[in-house]
Amino acid sequence: MAGLVLKLGPKERVLINGAVIENGDRRSRLSIVTPDANILRLRDAIHPDEATTPVKRVCYAAQLVLTGDAAAEDTRMTLLRRIEELSQVFTDPDSRASIAEATQAVVNNRHYQCLKALRSLLPREERLMAAHTR
Repeated sequence: MAGLVLKLGPKERVLINGAVIENGDRRSRLSIVTPDANILRLRDAIHPDEATTPVKRVCYAAQLVLTGDAAAEDTRMTLLRRIEELSQVFTDPDSRASIAEATQAVVNNRHYQCLKALRSLLPREERLMAAHTR
């Protein structure tokens, strides 16, 4: 994850390689220079009970790698298969770009980037689900 800059709000928490770090009273920036560090903003974390849609389930699977609850090698094929399934539904150019980015991130063991790319699909998924239930 060389070159990752985290901008944290007051009292915001982040998980870095299994350690929860809480920011102080002021906004701050952290530069992560260690390659392959596992990082998860706790405000972005998905609770297991919230993983109720296809995109959220894939995000949750990527999140498990970041939290250390799943090994990257063990989840790689499952993540790639689930991302491929998403590509069958999200066919617009922006979604395709996010899916391609997520796929490449998994291949390169960059699960933070994978999660970030997949999270961009959440608003689209919500609109699709709302339209489907009408």
